[in-house]
Amino acid sequence: QVQLVESGGGSVQPGGSLRLSCAASIIGFRSHVMGWYRQAPGKQREVVARISGSGITNYVDSVSGRFTISRDNAKNTVALQMNSLKPEDTAVYYCVDLTTNYWGRGIQVTVSS
Repeated sequence: QVQLVESGGGSVQPGGSLRLSCAASIIGFRSHVMGWYRQAPGKQREVVARISGSGITNYVDSVSGRFTISRDNAKNTVALQMNSLKPEDTAVYYCVDLTTNYWGRGIQVTVSS
């Protein structure tokens, strides 16, 4: 059974950094496209970043240059390093297996002074 468990969320001041991690129990993880989505209050979920099994990445324009997605295929983990955080980054962040459409439960990130 696929399981995705996020960790590393919390509260931070504008300009600060957080690192989200996702531990994935997925057979064949290294071939799966993984991603991070987020949902802010009153808004639709949006994709933040995606990474292929070979490490090709892409980002939504609003986080490009500030966020970095990475993966460790030996450990079945995906990370999202978030720098220069802004209040508009406040949302619940979800780790997603885009190959199978399994979602983690989500983790709160709050950016506020």
